[in-house]
Amino acid sequence: MSYIEAIILGIVQGLAEFLPVSSSGHLLMLQHFFGIEADSVLIFTVLLHVGTLISVFFCYWNDILELIKELFVTIGDLVRGRGLRLNERPVRKLGVMIVVASIPTAVIGILFEDIFEGFYTTLLPTGCGLLITGMLLWIAEMKRDNAKQIEDMKFSDALVVGVMQGIAITPGISRSGSTLFGALSKGLQRDFAVKFAFLVSIPSIIGSVIFEGGSEAMESAFSTNLGPVIVGCVAAAVSGVIAIKAMITVVRKLSLRYFSMYVWIVGSALIIYTLLTH
Repeated sequence: MSYIEAIILGIVQGLAEFLPVSSSGHLLMLQHFFGIEADSVLIFTVLLHVGTLISVFFCYWNDILELIKELFVTIGDLVRGRGLRLNERPVRKLGVMIVVASIPTAVIGILFEDIFEGFYTTLLPTGCGLLITGMLLWIAEMKRDNAKQIEDMKFSDALVVGVMQGIAITPGISRSGSTLFGALSKGLQRDFAVKFAFLVSIPSIIGSVIFEGGSEAMESAFSTNLGPVIVGCVAAAVSGVIAIKAMITVVRKLSLRYFSMYVWIVGSALIIYTLLTH
C-alpha cells in the first residue's frame, strides 16, 4: 500500500468514524472504485482504529482520566465492603454504563461475525446500510427536549446504545450515528449523548484491534507496511479530532438531517450502481 493510499484511507477513516456517515461504508467504496485490494483495506482499517482511538483520548482525556481514577476508588470501596454506590458517584456510574453498553456489542460481533463479513463482498449491503443510517439520524433529530444526564441513566439505556453499536458492524450503518440514535431515543441530553456515544467506542475499538491483532494477515500487513500504517494512523487521528469537534457542534447547534440527506443520496446511488452493474 502506498503512502498516498494510506493517507486517504486514514483521513476517510478518521472523519467517517465520528461523523455519522459510516467509515466502513466509505472505505469499501474507496476500495471498490480505486481498485485497492479488498483484504488489505479490511486489515488496514483495523490498524487505523488505533488512530481513531487516539482521537477519542485527545478529545475526552479529562473524562477518561477521571474514569481511570474512579476505577481504583471503586476497587477500594469493594474491598472495604462499601458496594458500588452508583447513585453517589456519577463518574463511577458512567464507567459502569460504558461496560454495560459494551456487552451487547461484543456478543453481537462474536455471534454474527460470519454474517457481517459476508456484507463486505458487495456494495449493495453498504447502500442499504446508508439508507438505514439516514433514517436513524432523521428520527434522532426529532429528540430535542432530552434531559437525562448520567445520574438519571438506567441500565436499559446503556443496553440499547450497546445493541445499536453492535448493529453498526454492518457496513453502511454508522457507529456514531446508531449509538447517538440509541442514546437520544432513550432521552439522554444531547451533549451527554454525544460524549457517551464516543466514550463507549473505546472498548469496541480496543476489542477489534485485540481480536484481529493476532492474525497472521494482520502481523504481515503491519510488518510489510509499517510506514504507511504509521502515516495512516496519524492521518486518522488528526481527522478524527476534527470530526469529533465538528460532531459536538452539529448535535448542539445544527441538524443531523444534513447527514441524513448525504447518506441517502450516496446510499441510493450505490444501490442503483450495484443493480445496473451486476
